[in-house]
Amino acid sequence: MSNAASPFDDFRALLARMPGPDAGAIRARHVRMHAAPADATAGLGRLGDLAGWVAAWQGRPAAVRRPLLAVFAGTHGAADGKAQARTAARVEAIASGAAALSGICASVDLGLKVFDLALDVPTGNIAREAALDARGCAATMAFGMEALIGEPDLLCLGALGIGGEASAAAIAAALFGRPPRDWVGDAAVAGIVEAALACHAGALADPFELLSRLGGRETAAIAGAILAARAARVPVIIDGMAATAAAAILQAADPAALDHCLFAHVSAEPGHRRLLEAMNKVPLLALGLGSGEGEGAALAAGVVKSAIAAEDAATTTVA
Repeated sequence: MSNAASPFDDFRALLARMPGPDAGAIRARHVRMHAAPADATAGLGRLGDLAGWVAAWQGRPAAVRRPLLAVFAGTHGAADGKAQARTAARVEAIASGAAALSGICASVDLGLKVFDLALDVPTGNIAREAALDARGCAATMAFGMEALIGEPDLLCLGALGIGGEASAAAIAAALFGRPPRDWVGDAAVAGIVEAALACHAGALADPFELLSRLGGRETAAIAGAILAARAARVPVIIDGMAATAAAAILQAADPAALDHCLFAHVSAEPGHRRLLEAMNKVPLLALGLGSGEGEGAALAAGVVKSAIAAEDAATTTVA
């Protein structure tokens, strides 16, 4: 067995020392809830769970004052020739405020930042070569960690990459099996997935190697952002098939890696429901959204903020 250092060693080390939920914050919330009138929080259902989830990971009474939606955009070698220009156009629309996502973020007071991941340099065509080499993949993961630089107290994650369906579906198929057509509805894209799985057969046992061979830059960056958020005790909301595929890779590396994550919604993307079910994750919303660029996460952030406000009001002692 080789003892040579891997570009992914730092990420494996980070997984090995991940913090858990804050026991003190959990106890403090329990005391607060117990002191409230018996019926004050009755009927809140999952809203109460959301407020508790935020408190446990923030390590203090739940509060969302600096939420951020980070959208990572990349291009794919397996996509058609128009995908690069279409991805760039979507990035420009979001960045300029001329997109539905921009309006949703504004409505829930959610910061929005789009990360351009070398859009003019598509990844390798996964049907015949690795998307990224190990060093490039690790560097992209490290870049994704920069989403935490502004110290958000809630991090939402979305992916933008026209033509990235094959990458996300290939990751899902590699991790959980099932034929490519179960993960993506388009026959041509399913063909790319089938070819990718055959090309990389025997080299997908390690989750990080799988990420470098089949993932897009946006997938790698999101994986890095999820890890950085865990290290900083920041709760995370994940949106769409591509971001879910990134999360699935971390879950494969460590089953507890996603304990600080909430899955925003089950999208209209083929295979997304199957992927969430395979990961044993229950989405918060089901609105038929199809892009995975962040709309679902932004809406879910609004629900989380409302859950905190509801619990605060219900547990406030009235003189």
